[in-house]
Amino acid sequence: MTERARGGLDYAGRSYAPVDLEPVNRASVRRSERAAARPLPVRPPGIGPKGGPKRELHDPDWVIVVAVIALAAIGILMVYSASAIPSYALTQNTFQMVAPQIAAGLAGLTAMIVLAKLDYRYLRKLSIALAIIALVLLVIVLTPIGVASGGSSRWIRLGSFFEVHPSEVAKLTMVIYLAHWLATRGTQIKSFFHGAVPFWIIVAPFVVLVAREPDIGTTAVIAAIALTLFFVAGANIFHLGMALAAAAAGGGLLILAVGDYALRRIQVFLDPWSDPAAGYHTIKGLEALAAGGLFGTGLGNDRVIVPYAYNDFVFSVIAQELGFVGGLVVVGLFVALAWAGIRTALRAPDTFGGLLAAGVTAWISFQAIIHICVVVALVPVTGITLPFVSQGGSSLVVSFAAAGILLSVSRETVERGWVNASADSGRGYGRTYIPGSRRSAIVAGPPGRT
Repeated sequence: MTERARGGLDYAGRSYAPVDLEPVNRASVRRSERAAARPLPVRPPGIGPKGGPKRELHDPDWVIVVAVIALAAIGILMVYSASAIPSYALTQNTFQMVAPQIAAGLAGLTAMIVLAKLDYRYLRKLSIALAIIALVLLVIVLTPIGVASGGSSRWIRLGSFFEVHPSEVAKLTMVIYLAHWLATRGTQIKSFFHGAVPFWIIVAPFVVLVAREPDIGTTAVIAAIALTLFFVAGANIFHLGMALAAAAAGGGLLILAVGDYALRRIQVFLDPWSDPAAGYHTIKGLEALAAGGLFGTGLGNDRVIVPYAYNDFVFSVIAQELGFVGGLVVVGLFVALAWAGIRTALRAPDTFGGLLAAGVTAWISFQAIIHICVVVALVPVTGITLPFVSQGGSSLVVSFAAAGILLSVSRETVERGWVNASADSGRGYGRTYIPGSRRSAIVAGPPGRT
């Protein structure tokens, strides 16, 4: 019994009557004892109150945002500069080529914002379906429905003005599915029968169908993306060497299968001036680079007319009109984007996110390198577009979507880097552990504490 319950004097010397608090105290004690005996629910680390992932978000990587938007803006400017006069000569509309590019840019920007806010782990649920859709599109483009250009079937026309480039979709979906599969496989990726062989089986349909179009440049990009993810996931070096040898052998067979056209491109690459007609694209690209000088000839003031200047050779327009400085700025933006992408991959909160960021970064970087090397005559002409810059709605929208996924991963980066792949073996986001210096499990407090 407490002092107040017995009665007596308070601290001011006033007397008070005894109060019977026994019934109330007993009920309170019983409730406290029952609460202490009942264990408090403990949520697994990284799991939110509704069973989904608990995201501790911060600002996205602004280097990625600035680089992507700057490249897209430069691209729209260069596409307009390169196509305005030809478009006016044909249709009396200087915006004939750039208007669809602006529309695709706005659609892509919307996709980037949505995917940046979306939890990238939800893509694991859709990875198989997305891969199947991409493979179906790659098959359809080989049928009479596909639109042929330059001896290759590369587009599917939907309506009068809308075309889909299935190989662009295939790049993104392959990255998503491979990141999911490699994260699920964990340390078994080092095994030949459980890692290397299934990996080759997964990648082969994408490579074969794109090569069948034929599109040698895109085939090389897809193979480079896949091998990069295979290496980053921890593949056995010997198995990786076998994959590289197989890729080189497959590339040689593809060149032979395509015939004289591909062989002629290699000969022209070695000496463009030996056949000025066959090496016309390469020669004009080099002349445009030389005409640009240090600061360029100015927007729309081209001295050298380059074929396909608004897509396959857009970097030559940049170097001619903006000069060496302008070309260096574009290269610097791609370097900054690659650096930010690698940093995001290394600090990703889980293995799937790290592989996803690595795949997107490898894709954009390899494609940019190949395009620039074609313009400066370091590799044969491949028809590869410059991401975010070249004209092409499918390429621009898909590239923006990939940047949005990269931003989604960057919003959860932590300093400690990747977790072990074995901790990411759950199918889907529900069991993924999200580590970090500020992330801790919710544990039960002392008995009687609510």
